[in-house]
Amino acid sequence: MASDAAGILDEAYQRLHQTGPEFDGWLSNHGPMAAEAMARHGHAEDVGPWLDSYVRRLEDFPRGTDPIGADWAEALGDPRRIADWTVFFCREAAGQPWRQVLGTWWPRLLPGVAAAATHGVIRVGHAVRALLVDGEDPIHVTELAHGLAYWAARYQPIPGAMADRPPAPSAAEPRAPGRETTAALASVPRIADQSGGIRDRLRRLDGLAGWPGALAAPPIPQAPEQAREWISGLADAAVVRYLECAHGNPVMLVHTATAPTAILRTLPVLHHDLWRPSAAAAWDAAAALTAIYAPPASAPSPAPPAAPAGPAGTDEAFARAVAHGDEHVIKFADTAADVHARTGDPAALAAVVHAVALIPHPA
Repeated sequence: MASDAAGILDEAYQRLHQTGPEFDGWLSNHGPMAAEAMARHGHAEDVGPWLDSYVRRLEDFPRGTDPIGADWAEALGDPRRIADWTVFFCREAAGQPWRQVLGTWWPRLLPGVAAAATHGVIRVGHAVRALLVDGEDPIHVTELAHGLAYWAARYQPIPGAMADRPPAPSAAEPRAPGRETTAALASVPRIADQSGGIRDRLRRLDGLAGWPGALAAPPIPQAPEQAREWISGLADAAVVRYLECAHGNPVMLVHTATAPTAILRTLPVLHHDLWRPSAAAAWDAAAALTAIYAPPASAPSPAPPAAPAGPAGTDEAFARAVAHGDEHVIKFADTAADVHARTGDPAALAAVVHAVALIPHPA
């Protein structure tokens, strides 16, 4: 990204760090993620005007209570400690290399991947990409600290998820999940009562018939590079499946793709030993969101929209997302662009058009 675009992103981060990571009680502040996506795709000039509108919804950064210390495990998942976690991670990131901070805390936070409907890990993934592409300037590092803090404060495990999955048989180690992952997503059972927020819905996974089998269904490769390709295939499958199931909940189901993509973007700075557990967490997140938000498998799907075609198809799809203005549409278009670059599948761009049509324009 050009240096002027990186500077625009830093300005956006500075504005957003004065606001809280949530508003209206529980809605996630998507500003840093959407701003990074726009800057990454050649829309840096749109970041400021977009933020001018978006920040009107946001709230001031909350006050802290008590410092996070050796008893940090007791503060995991306590949203009242968001400010305390932010101070903690800003101090950690100022005192040691950010990669070291991430390497220490990634395995601690990964079991709580459902935090804030996966927005904790998604914000971290955007911050890591910014650091890798733009360089390690202090404001970018501070954004990573804010992302880790939000993840810690909203830490939430997925019912039934296994911390250490047994390795897949060597014969079952595909290069990428492909059809197997698509079929596994399609076969995830759905909760009957799809009311309430994500915390209520996740609790209903306990006792859901077929849920343990769904979590264990796809064989996740043991080798790090194969695990990375497996996550890529999961994101590919989730973006295309959005065409079939998004009408169930078009906003929440974008995260079946954006959460695995955030994990994928973080792998390059993690030890190889963490790649397979990260793949397992990506599956747990995508499967859980499918189970609690997707319509019944028997429900009819709408006809897919036409995808932007030609060499500029990806740019056109992302421009449509920016013109729409919703933060979820922008983030989803960012992930779909990655999928289209990997696969060339026009369905990835059609999924962006679908999100533009289904998700209401911001007020």
